[in-house]
Amino acid sequence: MGKLFALLLLLAMLLHILRPLGLPGLRRRGDAWKIALVALFVFGLTALIRPH
Repeated sequence: MGKLFALLLLLAMLLHILRPLGLPGLRRRGDAWKIALVALFVFGLTALIRPH
């Protein structure tokens, strides 16, 4: 599941660079870093929640 989510976020970043998504806060090509920031937060949260 984690690999699929990572692939989808990477695809979203690539698509946003090619053509901005137009969502609030994601109107310029340079806003692709915001998608990466959300991805880092989600993966960090997953690492904290996952039992060891």
